[in-house]
Amino acid sequence: MTNNAKILNLKDRTLTFENRIRVEELLKQVQDELPYPIYLAKLDNAYRALTHITEHDCSIEFLDLRNQEAWLVYQNSLILIFIKAVHDVLGKKVLVTVNNSLNKGLYITSSHKFNEDDVNAVKQRMDEIVKADLPIVKEHMTKEGARQLARRQKLSEANKLLDSITNIDDIEIYSLEDEVQIFYNLLVPSTGYVKLYDLNIYRNGLILRYPHPGNPNEIPPYEEQEMLYNAFSEATKWGQLMNVNFVCDLNERIIFDRSEDMILMQEALHEKRISNIADMICEKNAHVVLICGPSSSGKTTFAKRLCIQLHVNGFKTLYMGTDDYYKEYSERVYDENGEVDLESIRAIDTQLFMRQINELLEGKEVDLPHYDFSIPGKVFGERITKIDKNTIIVIEGIHAMNDELTCNIPDAEKFKIYISPFTPISIDHHNRISTTDARLIRRMVRDHKFRSSPAQRTISMWPKVRSSEDSNIFPYSAKADVFFNSNCIYETSVLKKYAEPLLKRIQRNEPEYGEAQRILSFLKYFDPIYDDSMIPNNSIIREFIGGSVIVK
Repeated sequence: MTNNAKILNLKDRTLTFENRIRVEELLKQVQDELPYPIYLAKLDNAYRALTHITEHDCSIEFLDLRNQEAWLVYQNSLILIFIKAVHDVLGKKVLVTVNNSLNKGLYITSSHKFNEDDVNAVKQRMDEIVKADLPIVKEHMTKEGARQLARRQKLSEANKLLDSITNIDDIEIYSLEDEVQIFYNLLVPSTGYVKLYDLNIYRNGLILRYPHPGNPNEIPPYEEQEMLYNAFSEATKWGQLMNVNFVCDLNERIIFDRSEDMILMQEALHEKRISNIADMICEKNAHVVLICGPSSSGKTTFAKRLCIQLHVNGFKTLYMGTDDYYKEYSERVYDENGEVDLESIRAIDTQLFMRQINELLEGKEVDLPHYDFSIPGKVFGERITKIDKNTIIVIEGIHAMNDELTCNIPDAEKFKIYISPFTPISIDHHNRISTTDARLIRRMVRDHKFRSSPAQRTISMWPKVRSSEDSNIFPYSAKADVFFNSNCIYETSVLKKYAEPLLKRIQRNEPEYGEAQRILSFLKYFDPIYDDSMIPNNSIIREFIGGSVIVK
């Protein structure tokens, strides 16, 4: 029987095949026509490994590193190669832990203290493994079989995780020669796919580097992120204080009804940190506080809680959001695809913003706008304001730290805060939780609850949001005086009950189906917290699930 595979990346391109064929074989016929190397396929809207066998008419989109899931496939495949090389060089007893994104790579710690000779030997072994193009073999194993594997490899947290989840019977195991590991994402068919990487000693561990979506053919320039390192270190300490380092620890708290103390302690840690930041602002004698962070970081709740702490210190505050300074409808700007651009600094009326900030600091009365998206346009006359010398202006928004907004204000008078949810827990030692995924789940729940927007729309917009963050937000993080970690260690277990129904509504014939299934697969490893009444009404997580006394 003859079947057809329509290649969505290439217009008017259909491949014909007999009976059944491996997706990788179809890729070989068109790889030269695609701009970047391919690591994953989207087959009839579902993510499929290149080893997947199809035997019917289908549509296929081949995915490179510009796709989030393909990027994770590359990272996880690289991690497996790295673990294999470490064990070949230093022995099977060496345990490596993949912690978080850092310095344009992954920060990895180990039970072994690496020196330069060790790193060179591991890199050489990785090169050999990649050059040999060894097969990466996936097999399905029962949960009990996976638990036995975890026990043999002394991966106690993986064993505990498998013990704590009740809705999974089938686990995917990946083998690279004698190296057998559990991964919760797809991997490439063989080691030859992973050609770009680097490995360097960094502080008490290593940085494993790889290409990024902005340029899939190159490893990005090294970028020192000391403040981010410190923020993740603080997040790790918070996890240790609550005795929650892996998802299995979180599940255990929920199963044995010990989540309330954890939630209250997390909230106390946030409040203490916000209070400390307020003290730092007062010590610097700053007149303007700039709060910047990517989408769904909890900027609004944080900003208003910070205002309360500044009041405690004896200061008045004026809260301002950069979203109120969007240009009028007639002045709207467009991106390179001809769509209305609300993400770049070009969408902001920077001249009005700068003029009003300067007038406020000069003691003048100012008519501050409110942007009404239902018009859409700025509304004046509702917020005529004047401040005195005892007032601190608190400005929140994705562009808050862009110098175009505050270039006339001396740096000595500004205090800059970068906020993002840095996840302190991992699924296990080499399966980390992406901060990007944490934010996507937050935004999905909030968009549905407060903006009547379906999960499909949030998912479809997310690549554009992420691209904007790479150019408009992340480059300014290094300018911050302090980082604030807005993650609530329990949040995924709370968000799960809100997110799962939204994701399950997405049907196979919808383009967002593959991403919905990926997130659902990730959420399977978390036991839900159904009763969230114990979460304080000023919590950052309330900004997304409702019930906040701060964000209404």
